[in-house]
Amino acid sequence: MQINREAYRSSVLGCWLGKNIGGTLGAPFEWRRQINDVSFYTQDLQGEPLPNDDLDIQLLWLVALEEKGVDIDSHVLGEYWLLYVTPHWSEYGNAKINLRSGLLPPWSGNVNNPHKHSCGAFIRSEIWACIAPGCPQIAARYAYQDAIIDHGDGEGTFAEVFCAALQSAAFVEKDIRKLLDIGLSYIPEQCGIAGAVRNAIVSYDNGHSWREARDAMLEAYRGGTMFNMLWCTSEEDQKKGFHEGTLGWDAPSNIGIMVLGLLYGEGDFAKTLCTTVNCGEDTDCTAATVGALFGILHGADAIPEKWVEPIGRSIKTACLNLGELGYFGNQLPGDVDNLTDRTERMAQQVLARNGMSAALTADSPTDTSGAALYAGPLREILFRDRTATVFRFPFFEVAVDYGDSVAVRDGVPKTVRVSITNTYKVQAALKVHWHLREGWTIAPSADGMMHVSFPPLETRHTASFTLACERITETTVRHAIEITMDGRPSAMVVPVTLLNGNFD
Repeated sequence: MQINREAYRSSVLGCWLGKNIGGTLGAPFEWRRQINDVSFYTQDLQGEPLPNDDLDIQLLWLVALEEKGVDIDSHVLGEYWLLYVTPHWSEYGNAKINLRSGLLPPWSGNVNNPHKHSCGAFIRSEIWACIAPGCPQIAARYAYQDAIIDHGDGEGTFAEVFCAALQSAAFVEKDIRKLLDIGLSYIPEQCGIAGAVRNAIVSYDNGHSWREARDAMLEAYRGGTMFNMLWCTSEEDQKKGFHEGTLGWDAPSNIGIMVLGLLYGEGDFAKTLCTTVNCGEDTDCTAATVGALFGILHGADAIPEKWVEPIGRSIKTACLNLGELGYFGNQLPGDVDNLTDRTERMAQQVLARNGMSAALTADSPTDTSGAALYAGPLREILFRDRTATVFRFPFFEVAVDYGDSVAVRDGVPKTVRVSITNTYKVQAALKVHWHLREGWTIAPSADGMMHVSFPPLETRHTASFTLACERITETTVRHAIEITMDGRPSAMVVPVTLLNGNFD
């Protein structure tokens, strides 16, 4: 597969322009459950966009990629999250509390987090799509590692994977309906995100107006209004019963609204963004995501200058620790042009790392022959360890699965499943030793052997361990598993972190 370099750059620039425009357009109406009547900006912007938290964390991920390389995962991103993400609100703050307690993703996004089904993850999907153009399987893997930091096994994670896959495919596939199918292939069929996408498609195909489609979406997939504050819902929507809903269950309806904007926008930039904002809900997030996708699909030149001129090309941050990101933030891109340049450089590295070094070419037109756009078996693999913390080593992958909770209580046994996957072509007999905190017991044993084969044979071996302690005195309990091999020098050490749940 080859992608013309200039077409790629136009799509990336269009992505970041569309992101800034949509975020700015929707910001004044954020989290208002109402039908809006927007046809253009409603602010005096004086040539600059509004600060855009939808874009901020993607800038941070770009810095992480540049500093740590393209093989980053949720563990590395989680460290950057703690160092540089400043807000304490909702899923952002919950993730920081959990990370500081020693919990790694996905449990940093699961514990005491009613917002794991909300919108904070899909708003940062574009960076993964843009560094893996036409390679949605790669983009989806990155998106999953990103989303589980603060959304764990929630709908928010499905939402980011859906968006990243769809946006990556949009570099080489321009049909909206096919793109929606591609995005759906990456997420569980029965999840709320998939249901909301199908709901939007049915409304459009049945000839409903966008207002009727919007009401159908909220009837079936709405969450609670912002922090359940009644005044955030219009009187008209209150009469429809839309003031009631589950707090934090926001990603499905907002992804559905994003799809409504795409379908009812019918390829027109203004109509796409304004329809999205006029549906209400998390308007800066939905419009920013739709604007970014429009830019990828059609390129920067398809975005009318009347939408670019009021905000210019600069980037304004809202939730990053600028004091630690260089000289008051000078590590960050200052405008969409610099962001495009740096995104392209990272894309070249990602494509080369995945054996696709010739993907961006100066002379050839885009050729998508042989492109694997649908998820296929990846969907099952991607979500196989939804309740496990996964550690990747050069030859093995170790997943520590805590089941439905990381909490432990006095005298109550806790079962942990450990799965080791061989990622190389040589079978191995692994020695497993548990390092336990004083006072803890383990069954069947703290020591044993695990044999893992190599492809195409079964490469994954799983063992269950039951831990217990009569009196837990620590807030956070940290054990460790040491995995070694006779005749080989490598040693793998994996933390097992549990929380004192005596007061739950």
